[in-house]
Order: sequence, then C-alpha cells, then structure tokens
Amino acid sequence: MKVKKIDHIGIAVKSLSQASKLYTGPLSLEGKEEILEDRKLKVMMIKIGDTRIELLEDQDPEGTISKFIEKRGEGLNHIAFEVDDIYETIQNLKAQGYRITSEPSAGADNTIVTFVHPKDANGVMIELVERRKD
Repeated sequence: MKVKKIDHIGIAVKSLSQASKLYTGPLSLEGKEEILEDRKLKVMMIKIGDTRIELLEDQDPEGTISKFIEKRGEGLNHIAFEVDDIYETIQNLKAQGYRITSEPSAGADNTIVTFVHPKDANGVMIELVERRKD
C-alpha cells in the first residue's frame, strides 16, 4: 500500500456555478465540470499545480452532499489521497480496524474511489483514489 500524494480537497457547495467564480475568475484557474450520474453529483475539478480542488454540487435534495450542507453548511467535505492500489489499501485499513463506507466505484476524472469513515479519521472524511490504468 502506497499513498502517492494528496489528490484533491473536496468542497461541498450549493451552487457549482456560483462557487467556481472565485477559482475561474480572479484566481485564473481552470476548471473541468463533470456529471457523476450514478452518484447524482455535478463536480468541477480545479487544477492547482500537482493537486486539485473538487467542488461538489448535489443533484439530489436527499443526496449525501445536500445532507452534509444541511447539517454543516458549505465547506470542506473530504481530503483525497491517491493510492497505487485501492483494493490493497482497503484490505490493509480494514485489517487495522478502519471502516470503509462503500465499495470502490467510479469517481471523477477516470478514477476509482472509496471513503474511510470520518469517525475513524478525527472527523475528516478521507477519500481513497486510484487512477484507472486504461
């Protein structure tokens, strides 16, 4: 199991178009918008050097991002680490008693993702990201 880098920082937002203005306007960063149909999310990946910021807008009023915003307000949702082998990483974490919240699934920008339960990470949700090799 090898963590390569911080892949991105996820920020929950009510409006992707409103939230992206700061990044793509005055900060002059480039953003790539994507719809994750199976998770009912609209996301924008904003590249900053070797990492990214991910803005997440829920398309479902009962979705996880909508519930997060309702409970905590807009803001930091997760920190994502790129790993070399997501399945090996999950196995190692589970063997040490960490809870994984979901099976690996398709993520933004041609990735496979899953999450470590925030209660096992001092209240911070950790996303594990593996870049697809195809």
